[in-house]
Amino acid sequence: MTDAKTVAFIGLGVMGGPMARHLARRGHHVIAFNRTQEKACLFAQQQAAEWAATPREAAAGADFVFSCVGNDDDLRAVTLGPDGAFAGMKIGAVFVDHTTASAHVARELHAEAAAFGLGFVDAPVSGGQAGAENGALTVMCGAEPDIYARAEPVIAAYARACRLMGPPGAGQLTKMVNQIAVAGLIQSLSEALHFARTSGLDAENVIDLLKSGAAQSWQMENRAKTMLAGEFDFGFAVEWMRKDLSICLAEARRSGARLPVAALVDQFYAEVEAMGGKRWDTSSLIARLER
Repeated sequence: MTDAKTVAFIGLGVMGGPMARHLARRGHHVIAFNRTQEKACLFAQQQAAEWAATPREAAAGADFVFSCVGNDDDLRAVTLGPDGAFAGMKIGAVFVDHTTASAHVARELHAEAAAFGLGFVDAPVSGGQAGAENGALTVMCGAEPDIYARAEPVIAAYARACRLMGPPGAGQLTKMVNQIAVAGLIQSLSEALHFARTSGLDAENVIDLLKSGAAQSWQMENRAKTMLAGEFDFGFAVEWMRKDLSICLAEARRSGARLPVAALVDQFYAEVEAMGGKRWDTSSLIARLER
């Protein structure tokens, strides 16, 4: 490709690894960093890329630095300090963060990046592992318009949809909206399936009919049958959803928003964890109704 960039990717987990592979396959020169060094080495071997021992080394000379790590503290650890990415980035480079984190840390790191002469985009994603593998993620961005305009063509390597939602922090706030909506949808679908089955209906037949009507949703289309089968190994884990909901609830306390259903569903997910379902996917809410 004629517009190939030098990019660093920090965090090669179930989401970051596929995103980094899409960047490499688009012809970008990728330098990888992962906390488990063996994973970065393997990525470099498989993708004819490079790996680095620290975020700072990975970021040195890169046009764009991407990250996808666990939480606010992990994000600070890979960006700040003498071994952090910001210390190694050249002036004018752009840091794009795909971590689902707080809006507060996005604004904090935007200010830190600006002090280094860097651009910063908070860009959490939706679509799960399948979306990352297939290059079909939805990316919600917070940034200045000119910084976003530079980053968007590179993000396109793994995005089905990418949009600037507002200033720094707006991407994270949009992801919170997504998680609040998803939590409520899964709980209502769980109750509907449970009700259908306990009422003596053929639940699969019910779903086949209802998914063409007003009750239709992505969760109904893609998870209803596996929920009925008690299969919960499809991507986004309960423990990750609880982390995301904790961010939503904390932001709601700051802003004065009321999230009674999200708070209740978070308690239900705690029950699923107590059942041993910490690593089950989020559709496992039905399990607590049918135990």
